[in-house]
Amino acid sequence: MSRKNGSQKQEPQHKMDSLKWIAIFLLIVAGIYANGHYSEVAWALRATGGIVLAAILVVIVLQTAKGQVAWAFIKGARGELRKVVWPTRQETIQTTMIVVVMVIITALILWGIDALFFWAVKSLSL
Repeated sequence: MSRKNGSQKQEPQHKMDSLKWIAIFLLIVAGIYANGHYSEVAWALRATGGIVLAAILVVIVLQTAKGQVAWAFIKGARGELRKVVWPTRQETIQTTMIVVVMVIITALILWGIDALFFWAVKSLSL
């Protein structure tokens, strides 16, 4: 029985999520329409309206189950990013120099192979 009670609590939330997503879709369509309809209005005012609409949309999205999952993912990713040990300036310069040298060596090898093939094809056509 406790399982049914838990699922009954989840079901109305799910129905409300559907209504929220419909409202989000309608607000996006209305924003696009308004931006086109008021194309003569200064771009700064239209941009401000777009920013306000985007903020409203974010608030509504965060009220949905998928929005909460996405927010939890973003917070987790930010926490993981803080754990990253970034290389020092010297390590970055050394690694960059190694990459540059390897690219030059590879370019020279490919240039040599290309010159060899060009010479072979040229000698065959004579």
